[in-house]
Amino acid sequence: MIEPQQLLVFIAAGWLLNLTPGPDVLYIVSNALRSGARAGLVAGLGITAGCFVHVFAAAVGVGALLSASATAFTVLKWAGAAYLLWMGVRMLFSRAGGGNGAAIAAAQSAPPVAASLRSVFLGGFWTNVLNPKVALFFLAFVPQFIAPGTDNKALAFVLLGVLFNVNAIPVNAGWALAAAWMARRAGAIQRGMHWLDRVAGAMFIGFGLKLALTDRPAS
Repeated sequence: MIEPQQLLVFIAAGWLLNLTPGPDVLYIVSNALRSGARAGLVAGLGITAGCFVHVFAAAVGVGALLSASATAFTVLKWAGAAYLLWMGVRMLFSRAGGGNGAAIAAAQSAPPVAASLRSVFLGGFWTNVLNPKVALFFLAFVPQFIAPGTDNKALAFVLLGVLFNVNAIPVNAGWALAAAWMARRAGAIQRGMHWLDRVAGAMFIGFGLKLALTDRPAS
């Protein structure tokens, strides 16, 4: 299915791609800074779960449909752009960082509640599922490592896609743990947390606008 050297190249390329800052990294880091390592790790798992959806969807032809159908691509593109814009506006106008120092410290020391972690997970999940560029990425990237003579190309695609996503887990965890460590080391970060939300919100709005302006690649 794939030569050992090709497999090493695939793994290395996957790590480099997952290290590249983008909406996923921003979502993980902002949650880890605001709510601690656990929230950042859960955000990463939500993102990975969304990527798994794209891998299996591409294997059964949904990704090819997005690549071939302007209507399907446009519908998912606008849904994804709207979701990113909604997240950005919500963060831009959030009240994080308000209140007295004691209340902030207490909120930081308390572990995130289950409902909050569920919301964080779903946020990462939908950020990926509603982004057609993720589906097109898998369609463009993974087949390059599948040998032309492979009998079951769909199975090979799924296996490589799963490997790519599994390799992303430690990278995402690294971003979450690094951001949480920075939050613990910087004692004044809570006083400026509302600025973090505003900067992250503005960036999510930018990502949403960029996605909205994305054209479907030519077939």
